[in-house]
Amino acid sequence: MPLSRRDFVTGSLAFGTAVSALPFAVGSTTAPRARRLRIAHLTDLHIQPELEATRGVAACFAHVQSLPERLGYDGPDLIVTGGDTIMDGFEADKARTAVQWDLWRKTKADHCSLEVHSVVGNHDVWGWAKAKANATGEEPLYGKQWACAEFGRDKPYTSFDRGGWHIVLLDSTFPFQESYIGKLDEPQWDWLVADLAAVESTTPVIIFSHIPIHSATPLAVAGPTGRQGSVINVPGGVIHVDGDRLLKLFAERRNVKACVSGHMHLVEQLDFQGVRHLCNGAVSAGWWKGLHRGTDFGYALVDLFDDGTVECHYVPYGWTAAT
Repeated sequence: MPLSRRDFVTGSLAFGTAVSALPFAVGSTTAPRARRLRIAHLTDLHIQPELEATRGVAACFAHVQSLPERLGYDGPDLIVTGGDTIMDGFEADKARTAVQWDLWRKTKADHCSLEVHSVVGNHDVWGWAKAKANATGEEPLYGKQWACAEFGRDKPYTSFDRGGWHIVLLDSTFPFQESYIGKLDEPQWDWLVADLAAVESTTPVIIFSHIPIHSATPLAVAGPTGRQGSVINVPGGVIHVDGDRLLKLFAERRNVKACVSGHMHLVEQLDFQGVRHLCNGAVSAGWWKGLHRGTDFGYALVDLFDDGTVECHYVPYGWTAAT
């Protein structure tokens, strides 16, 4: 049917709107964004002798390093492990903790050829439950010193630059009443403020922590004991209790683009005040016993772009719990 002038104008406007909504309009000279870095985020490995966990971690490393042949993904430039590398050192004695770290060291050496940087998780801390761990607190490897020795640094937090991005690894685990909460101690807080202040405002920043800084996942896992009438109680062990302080710092430092965590064994992507908060499941899923609330055994690919944007994809690596 012939178009009236009104139909033609309406259709032309609609087409123009559709074209302008595309990432790069027809005839545009704007260059597409370029990916500067791809990080494989492997968190909550919980390596141990039981439940075929060592073979599972090896399988995960193999999957990460064979990505060019899988799923259409390019391989990552480096790996960041997100904490809880070992099943548990918090309550384990020295001998049991040594077995777990030995498994990690050997598995990484035998099955991983990529650059690896590691976050310290609460289960990587040795002996804070002194009675159960048979620790006095005077041992050279007590607390976070053992994890620091395994990760090759003198402090449980650090930062470095790669691909035009500034990458920060925080230490989330703060001692509290024979246990822990998510929080930075004052020396680390002062270090973080100074570290971010030294970064050019045009350089994007990504922050890795073990415990989420900001997340909805604690609400999802609050069971009956955490729900009392109209109140939901969120324990400080599942989220940073100093989150507000950190969020205010990020609001001052607008080049902080993303905060990446683990700990919850759940997948979440939450955008808040210009910062992407990414919680990335677990290599061990439900501590090697099966899926955790439907979340598969997996890891995340975190893509960092030259315009400061971040994309994240959770990748199951095909593991099935041992029976």
